[in-house]
Amino acid sequence: MTDTTSSFPVPAPAVVSSAATSLASAFGGGGDDAPLRVAVIVGSNREGRFGPTVAEWLLARVRERSDLTVDVVDLAEVDLPTSLSFRPSTAVSTELAKVTPKLAAADAFIVLTPEYNHSYPASLKSVIDWHKGEWQAKPVAFVSYGGLSGGLRAVEHLRPVFAELHTVTIRDTVSFHNAGALFDDAGRHRDPAAADAAAKAMLDQVAWWGWALRKAKADRPYGS
Repeated sequence: MTDTTSSFPVPAPAVVSSAATSLASAFGGGGDDAPLRVAVIVGSNREGRFGPTVAEWLLARVRERSDLTVDVVDLAEVDLPTSLSFRPSTAVSTELAKVTPKLAAADAFIVLTPEYNHSYPASLKSVIDWHKGEWQAKPVAFVSYGGLSGGLRAVEHLRPVFAELHTVTIRDTVSFHNAGALFDDAGRHRDPAAADAAAKAMLDQVAWWGWALRKAKADRPYGS
């Protein structure tokens, strides 16, 4: 089953499209109407992970939108130590260079996470803790996957972590319960209607907050 935490009715596709295209004019301000840059963070680096299948599904939906552009931060391609340092070694700096510029440039984030032992992967906590200002005053949405819980317990653990970093977490999530059974061998969702509707609702919220916070920071830098 595919689920969303939203209790609100999902807008019809035409309404969603109209709302998305109007966000730039509503919040662009100062002539800055460039599409929002969304960093999709693939949180699992586990051997045999299912994350890439869900990531490809998600990326296809983000790329359908003219108001969003996407960068991918795949934590399987980043090797950050759990021991933090104010003076990272050359090797660690090389790893940070793979991810920090993308996080800094992003207007918004979508975190894709599985659930490991009722929480989220250590690789995800590590990349979060190695950064600070890159997260601030930006929206963060969540897509999760797992067994019966669909990864929702991982998401609930991530919310207070991102609150500490001065982000705005998006209420509605997209979650895949018993995820392995939902996709065929080619990575296609077997019954995508509910998941697609949930993704549109979530992405509209990401876009609204992304434009609103971009405009607010242009008018007054965060923390000033």
